Amino acid sequence: MTQWKKTELSILIPNYNNVCVDLVTCLQQQAEALGIDYEIIVADDHSPQQESIRENEAINRLPHCRYIVKEQNTGSAATRNYLGTQSHFHWLLFLDCDITIPSDDFLKRYVADGHEGVVNGGICILEDERLRHNLRYLYEKAAEPTHTAEKRQRQQYREFRSTNFLIERTAFEACPFDERFTRSGYEDVLLGKQLKQHGISITHLDNPVMMTDFEANSDYINKIERSTRTLFAFRQELRGYSRVITLAEGIHVPFVRNVICLSFKLFGSLVRRNLCGQHPCLRLFNPYRLGYYLTLK
Repeated sequence: MTQWKKTELSILIPNYNNVCVDLVTCLQQQAEALGIDYEIIVADDHSPQQESIRENEAINRLPHCRYIVKEQNTGSAATRNYLGTQSHFHWLLFLDCDITIPSDDFLKRYVADGHEGVVNGGICILEDERLRHNLRYLYEKAAEPTHTAEKRQRQQYREFRSTNFLIERTAFEACPFDERFTRSGYEDVLLGKQLKQHGISITHLDNPVMMTDFEANSDYINKIERSTRTLFAFRQELRGYSRVITLAEGIHVPFVRNVICLSFKLFGSLVRRNLCGQHPCLRLFNPYRLGYYLTLK
């Protein structure tokens, strides 16, 4: 690919029911300090919470920033593609809306990086003992040691995530998000596979955004079940890119599969109650997800 300067940057943030004025303000201040050509565009995917929309309108008063409210909800994949069409510069930095920027040189690290194609910055997790009973927090904290750039680079395509990544416009036009994914979940995994098929390199950096927002346990389980149904629906395309699929398809003995499915039918509701409760057991999380996947039809 042609080398383009990273001093021309479109920062693109899909949003749904979140107030992200502070996030945009932080990014705008960092971009101004760098003296680069930039724009920050937030696309709201037709949020039902009108109060968050009213608060986010403050983004339009910031220099080089735009807040767009879409006329209908189309899902995160289509919203990211829409943001790409609204942008003007060659380098596109996609960020989730419910994160914070933990370092003063976040944009500087991306601008200084010399790699082409795709650059994936990763995530880190807020340290907060008060969240010790939050399932999402426990899960993300347990997985955090695997988020280092060195470990992600070993499987550069399988470890691609859309929370925080930089991509050349030409690469994004060749590999847009698959808009069949109308709900969030696994659209970035498929994009990682498509990037490999197109021979577009992914470089993983330790330039994380920080997760600071963790939904209630019941909301997280609902989200996991929804994304697992998506995973099942696209299992042919995602084969080899999901640990759940690999584990499920690695069960070659019908008796073992039947025992797992029967156990889930008998005890799944009890496990779910624990995971949604005040003292979730993290060790039950992955078995629950596998059992849920295996019982889908």
